[in-house]
Amino acid sequence: MAEVSSDVDTYLTRLGLTGRPGHTVEDLREVHRAHVSRLPYDNLSTMLGRPDPVDPAAGVARVVAGGRLGYCFQQNGAFAWLLSGLGFSVSRRHGHVWMRPEDQLETGLNHLVLVVSGLPTDDNPGGHWWVDAGLGEGFAEPLPLVRGDHEVEGWSFGIGAGFGARASGRPTGPAAWTYRHLPDGVLGGIVVTSRDHSTDAIAVAHEHLSASEGSPFRRVLVVQRIEGPRQLTVRGLVHQVMTPAGRDQRDLTTYDEWRGALVDDLLLPVDDVTADEWSSLWQRTQASHRAWDEAGRP
Repeated sequence: MAEVSSDVDTYLTRLGLTGRPGHTVEDLREVHRAHVSRLPYDNLSTMLGRPDPVDPAAGVARVVAGGRLGYCFQQNGAFAWLLSGLGFSVSRRHGHVWMRPEDQLETGLNHLVLVVSGLPTDDNPGGHWWVDAGLGEGFAEPLPLVRGDHEVEGWSFGIGAGFGARASGRPTGPAAWTYRHLPDGVLGGIVVTSRDHSTDAIAVAHEHLSASEGSPFRRVLVVQRIEGPRQLTVRGLVHQVMTPAGRDQRDLTTYDEWRGALVDDLLLPVDDVTADEWSSLWQRTQASHRAWDEAGRP
C-alpha cells in the first residue's frame, strides 16, 4: 500500500499538483485539467514500431518514471487508476469514436470511457461526470452526464440520448449516451454504451490499433494536449493551436523545429528515442507530408 501511495504522489507531481486533492467536483476538475495539459496524448511508440503495453499498471509506471503515457486506452486506463487512488468512484464504458456520420452505428471498441459518480451538484443532481484524458482533442474538464450542450472554455460539447434509450423511451442515465464533438474537430462524435469493455476486449482492440497495417495510429505521428481553451496539436509536420476564436496552423519545415515543437510545446518525453529512430521517423514524416501536400491536403 505504501508503494501505491507513493506512486499516486509521484503521479500528482508529474501533473504539477502539490498535495492530495479532496473528493469534490472542484478537485476533480483540477486533476482533469492538469492531466490533459501535462500528459500529452501521443502515438509515438506505435510510430516507432514498439507500441507500449495497454494495461494500466504499465501506464502508471511510465508516468511515474517520467515517460510517455500514450493514446486513449493507455491514457484513460492510467487516469482511472489515479482517480480511484484518490478516492473517486470510477466506472468504465465502451466507446465507439466515429469520424463520418455513416460510421456512428458501428459497434467496434476504439475508446475507453470513464465515469466518476457520487458528486451531485445543482446542475447535475445525478452526480455522474464524464472524465476523459484520452481524446487528445477534447474537453479540459469533466462534462456532466446531463443531456444538452455544455460549454467549457468557450467550446460547446453535446451530450445526447443513447440510441437504445431513444428507441425505448428510457432515460439516458450514466450507462449510454451520444457525444457531439467540438466544431471543426478531428472527431465527429462518440457513441457510449455498456458493450464489452473488459480487459480482454481492450487488449484485442489495442493490438489491432497499434499493430494492424490498416490502423490510423500507424500512419502519421499525432501528439495533442489541452491547455484551457487551447487545443494544441502536432500532426505529421503541421503544428496547430485551435481556440474558440479560430486556429493558427503552420508547417514545421526543419527537423529542429519539428522536434522542438514536440518536446517544448507539446511536452512529449523523448529520452528513450534513439538517433536512428528520430532519423527514420523524420524521413517517413517528410514523405507522408509531401504526399499529403501533393494530393491537395485532403
